[in-house]
Amino acid sequence: MTSPRPRALVRGAAAAAGLALGLALTGCSATNPIQTQAEYSASDGVRATVGDVRATNLLLVTQAQDSPGVLLGAFTNDGDQDTTLTVAFLPADAAAGDEPENPTTIALPAGGTVLLQGADAQGGSEVTVPQTPAAPGDVATVVLSTDVGGSQTLTVPVLDGRLPDYADLVPTEG
Repeated sequence: MTSPRPRALVRGAAAAAGLALGLALTGCSATNPIQTQAEYSASDGVRATVGDVRATNLLLVTQAQDSPGVLLGAFTNDGDQDTTLTVAFLPADAAAGDEPENPTTIALPAGGTVLLQGADAQGGSEVTVPQTPAAPGDVATVVLSTDVGGSQTLTVPVLDGRLPDYADLVPTEG
């Protein structure tokens, strides 16, 4: 005849071992930061902030250096007043103090977002560059400035407009 006492001890020991194993396995990640809590650019583009204006996923698409290109991304005005954003590129051979070329201005409504959607932008804006200052695979220097928030210079990746994902976005020469 089997007594119920040893069976209860075995069950208790198995439960304790399972609990200890579970705690040991979850403890491995207790000190690792959760990636989704840290802000990062989860795409090809870069981001920046100029005053109340946030730029997200900025990238330049062109077929070759010195060919037409288009800036893609979005600008969000987190302020409570309308603002104007100026976007301009520095030439590839720019020296310190050189002025950016071909500035484009974008009206940003308070609390609004303007999408840069490339050629044939519908419901958004288009920032074209007559001569892209860098080749695909390189970076280009862009200057963002607002009427009240100052300016910021950043480098944006230049992507190959001959790739199927970007081919329809590149402006044609002419």
